[in-house]
Amino acid sequence: MAGHSKWKQIKHYKAATDKKRGALFTKLLREITVAAKHGGGDPAGNARLRTAIDNAKSQSCPKENIERAILKGTGELEGVDYSEVLYEAYGPGGVALMIQALTDNPTRTVADIRAKLSRGGGNLGSTNSVSFLFDRKGQIFVPTNGVSEDAVMEKVLESGAEDLTTQDDQFVITTAPGELHMVKQALEEAGLTASEAELAWIPITTVKVEGETAAQLIKLLEVIEDLDDVQKIDANFDMDASEVGAE
Repeated sequence: MAGHSKWKQIKHYKAATDKKRGALFTKLLREITVAAKHGGGDPAGNARLRTAIDNAKSQSCPKENIERAILKGTGELEGVDYSEVLYEAYGPGGVALMIQALTDNPTRTVADIRAKLSRGGGNLGSTNSVSFLFDRKGQIFVPTNGVSEDAVMEKVLESGAEDLTTQDDQFVITTAPGELHMVKQALEEAGLTASEAELAWIPITTVKVEGETAAQLIKLLEVIEDLDDVQKIDANFDMDASEVGAE
């Protein structure tokens, strides 16, 4: 696998520390706040919020934190006004990066990202400088739990999804971006429970990286994703599992 899915695998291999888990909660809760702000605090009528809550619960995010994030989004509790920002960049080896952020200060965020890129062998691009190398898609991750791909395929096709692949111990179901939440609900009604669902930038072509370039790229992705304002990164690289010490 490559690009977006490859970066998810690498993070899984390296395992999250308690510090990383706290940072993950921050990002999950920020998405809940923004979803509630734009679509209201009732997950039954706000598909983006429902997905954000499900993703937070799948990571054992405390219920009270989730509820507080919703109230901040609806204005019932004082909160921060976040903007959604997308940055396009290049990393080591010419790897294209799509960096999604939720920030209350875009000037600060772009300065932080530019600094990390500069120190890590990358550079910030202009709008549309790398986005043409990606397709915008919905992705739903469902644990295999010993179920065969053939047994799941029929449910996936009936749900309106576009594609199904297997990655490690998960099925990866691809959807049109506007149908992510509808397909996720259809799959759950068919008995398939998602561990995660998200909108992602899927690379059309990939760049092979190895050796020192691969190590430099992984370090850069880590330091950028550690920034509080950065929600996630999609990239068009491919590398062997041995580059991260995972066979």
